[in-house]
Amino acid sequence: MSLTTLNDIFFAATERNLDRVMLHRRQGKWLPISSSDLRRNVAGTAHALRQWGVHKGERIAILSENRPEWSTADFAILLLGAVTVPVYATLTPEQTAYTLNDSGASVIFVSTEQQLRKVQTILSRTAVQKIVVMDDIQIPGDLAAYCALMQQFMTQCPLTLDAQTESLARSIQPDDLATIIYTSGTTGTSKGAMLTHGNMASNIACSLLGFDMRPGLISISFLPLSHVTARHVDLALLYHGVTLAYCPFIENLAETLLEIRPSLCVSVPRVYEKIYAKAESSARGFPKRTIYRWALSVGRANKPAILAGETPTSPSWKFANKLVFSKIRAGMGGNVETFISGGAPLGRELAEWFATVGIRIHEGYGLTETSPVIAVNTPIHHRIGTVGKILSNLEVRIAADGEILVRGPSVFKGYWNRPEETQNAFEDGWFKTGDIGHIDADGYLSVTDRKKELIKTSGGKFIAPQPIENSLKLNPLVGTSAILGDRRKFAFVVVSPNFALLEDWARSNGIAFSSRAELVGNPRVQSLYESIVEEVNQNLARFEKLKRVLLVPDEFTADNGALTPTLKLRRRVIEERYRKQIDEVYAQAEATTAP
Repeated sequence: MSLTTLNDIFFAATERNLDRVMLHRRQGKWLPISSSDLRRNVAGTAHALRQWGVHKGERIAILSENRPEWSTADFAILLLGAVTVPVYATLTPEQTAYTLNDSGASVIFVSTEQQLRKVQTILSRTAVQKIVVMDDIQIPGDLAAYCALMQQFMTQCPLTLDAQTESLARSIQPDDLATIIYTSGTTGTSKGAMLTHGNMASNIACSLLGFDMRPGLISISFLPLSHVTARHVDLALLYHGVTLAYCPFIENLAETLLEIRPSLCVSVPRVYEKIYAKAESSARGFPKRTIYRWALSVGRANKPAILAGETPTSPSWKFANKLVFSKIRAGMGGNVETFISGGAPLGRELAEWFATVGIRIHEGYGLTETSPVIAVNTPIHHRIGTVGKILSNLEVRIAADGEILVRGPSVFKGYWNRPEETQNAFEDGWFKTGDIGHIDADGYLSVTDRKKELIKTSGGKFIAPQPIENSLKLNPLVGTSAILGDRRKFAFVVVSPNFALLEDWARSNGIAFSSRAELVGNPRVQSLYESIVEEVNQNLARFEKLKRVLLVPDEFTADNGALTPTLKLRRRVIEERYRKQIDEVYAQAEATTAP
């Protein structure tokens, strides 16, 4: 089937008549959703929305964790020509109100009573007239006039679309607006990127070329579907017949991996970082550490074969694999054939470690505004340290200042209600990504950093913080690090430790503490992290070296605003939060260097 709109994906997924299009966990059991189940659920939901008068172009929001009802609602909205507005389930009421208000959403799907109550607190400040609740709950009396249950929606229609809905669904054109996706906003107020059916469909048609995607494979849907990468991946896999197992909460991912034993692992770097940290922390003490280091030496010798997509056959590799590498893969279910990373830079050192233990990660790159994939490594064309070759239907060029510019069918229409910002996003018809990068002689794209993230010292030197932060994260004792120093004399780093490991280290070294603040203030702990940073400094140019370390007693999370919902660092938030301590760091440095 040709792919020109997202509705084509629905028809492809339901016309295959698979027994397991999706899997979801209910009362401790994984239950299948077949092609016919999906067709019935979407048909019922679309029918109910039509009864409510939902029309083409109307904005409909989805506020939910990952679950089958998310995709059911999305397909129903798209079939009617309406526009899906995803809302992160982790957003505050204030942030949720902004998205609903800005988009003008008239209907919202919510997952749970908790999310329903969140919407209730902001209802009067939005244009929302109807709410659909996914959970089968008792609707509170004060919300009864607004609400309906999705379970009733999905069962009130025949097994297939009625003629009018199917005709409407098939009449949707590639240039019709499909979704408004609000960027998570690492630098300011989020903006709604308008993506058409053709934008997303053209990207899905190309992004997995070179990968063997087929019915029978299983992938876990755990990255938030409000993010363009997760939505793109799920739609692409459904189009290819891959079964999706939904994991609503990332804290349940480890358990889900063991239960589902997926054949694909599509993730953001943060998850791969946690796998690395767990492997490192598990290999402590004698003889585990000795065996682990020996296995890594064997892995390094066989890394070229792994990166070429081959399985080493030497006796030493087989032994190292049995003792160490297979156990790392077992933690991910033990059955993964393909590993893909996107959403943020993976970091070459982390990719090298995974290759050393026998896992080739295919890193890709893209943005919300490009639907999202611009380039991706594949089993056929793979070069570590790059984000792969550019998709066949896109053009990329590098501007004079190093910025990556993109042109092609997956580039968005513009920002919702922001004509000036839309105009500023383009240069002579090329979309300005805001990323710095280069293309090598063989056509592989490398991304250095975000243009706005580059730190310019008062001496005029530019520092790209992300590669340095990626190096720091390879030490298991580092939870998250943020390099700061724009317009200052030197760069320094704020470190949020991996508190579980740090607390173990402190106890084993006889360091008493009654709070995290007391722990990070201990001189021996300070010295420990200074030595970690100094090790990274050895590989940096003089102007890049981190001159000070600020340890903080806090974890950086999406809940406290230090990370975006997709776990990217909000550097400005961190800098503002620790402004007083940062100023003290520089004041002390000035005092110690004064004549």
